[in-house]
Amino acid sequence: MMVAYLRPYHAMHYTPKIFDDFLAYNLMPEEKRAIIEQHLVEYYLNLNKELNDSKHTTSFSDQITTSTHFMQAINNVISRARYTEDTLEEAVRQGVGQYVILGVGLDTFAFRQPEMMEYLEVFEIDHPATQEFKLNRLTELGCEHPAKLHFIPINFTKESLVTSLTRSSSYDPHVKSFFSCVDVIPYLTQEEVFATLRSIAEVTPASSTIAFDYFDPDAFVPEKMYPQM
Repeated sequence: MMVAYLRPYHAMHYTPKIFDDFLAYNLMPEEKRAIIEQHLVEYYLNLNKELNDSKHTTSFSDQITTSTHFMQAINNVISRARYTEDTLEEAVRQGVGQYVILGVGLDTFAFRQPEMMEYLEVFEIDHPATQEFKLNRLTELGCEHPAKLHFIPINFTKESLVTSLTRSSSYDPHVKSFFSCVDVIPYLTQEEVFATLRSIAEVTPASSTIAFDYFDPDAFVPEKMYPQM
């Protein structure tokens, strides 16, 4: 939910736009947006002394937008999204024909990029509960699913990625593919991470591509970690 909030927030409030996700905002129910915004106000009131300065006359939303901590959070989300889709675009020029998004959440690629959808079969892989929420929300909004978009529910901690992909009649293990594993690895154990990577290698041909992010292990060592971590 927070990622789905930050991506369109950037598109609406920052110039230049590094990543223009103009659809994710609508995927979030209004009550969820309200909860997040209230949380942000309370969090930054406690965190940033500039928000406690009674001399400020700008709105809370303006102050939060220019907050260093908030900008860092947005930069993290936006830069990895931009990097992934830029890399995907280059991979398509190199012959990639399938895009597999692991832990897709409320990603809107298939609805934002109709030109790229002409060249790709797209597979959204996520936890069954998250995927069900997204599908219900798309139905409520009256969004039609692109013909080349496929939904595959999977619990990474209990199910095999190989089994889940190969049971889809649309996925071809012989077609060069691009895998996005963004904002997934930090939530898995090391054993689960390597099992997932081995599964990807097993189910896709050579010259396929994967984009992923991860925490530097030093982030968990108090004397080495970045102070704001």
